[in-house]
Amino acid sequence: MAFELPALSYAHDALEPHIDARTMEIHHSKHHNGYTTKLNSAIAGTPLEGESIEFILNNLDPENKAVRNNGGGFYNHCLFWEVMSPDGGGLPSGKLATAIDAEFGSFEDFKIAFANAAATQFGSGWAWLCVHADGSVNVCATANQDNPLMPGIGCGGLPILGLDVWEHAYYLNYQNRRPDYINAFFNVIDWNKVGSLYEKGI
Repeated sequence: MAFELPALSYAHDALEPHIDARTMEIHHSKHHNGYTTKLNSAIAGTPLEGESIEFILNNLDPENKAVRNNGGGFYNHCLFWEVMSPDGGGLPSGKLATAIDAEFGSFEDFKIAFANAAATQFGSGWAWLCVHADGSVNVCATANQDNPLMPGIGCGGLPILGLDVWEHAYYLNYQNRRPDYINAFFNVIDWNKVGSLYEKGI
């Protein structure tokens, strides 16, 4: 069964002023749709056809650039839309909050670490918060459409929060001001969703 572009659970303008409607529309309907279409083409007629995206990325041949780039692009954006909400912002709670405090010392220190990973990723890429089977969390960044599900990439573990720092994710509104975009992202994070992904990952 071919992968499908997931529908957004909110309107294109729902995350304004933090993420503008035009960027959301282009990002979802053009960029993510393109990755989805190209991923389906890359796996058509191969043993990967019919496998889950997690299986494909966990068992990735890094030299298969079509699957690596488009499989990563498909998965990364699915997570990106999912962890944002018009009602986002605030603080994590429960076990996730405890894990963040254990790793970083405080939520504010986590924000600094995550923002630094996003700001210092050279060129296009992503910043991640990942959970490991023992319940610990960590932060890392990856280039292009790579993610920590891929063997030997980033911090390993299961991504539960991802921030797209490709220019197409923010340039219409923020131009070269990536740090402003990163700061705005914290206003739309759906910590309830991130917390539920954390629970599934342990």
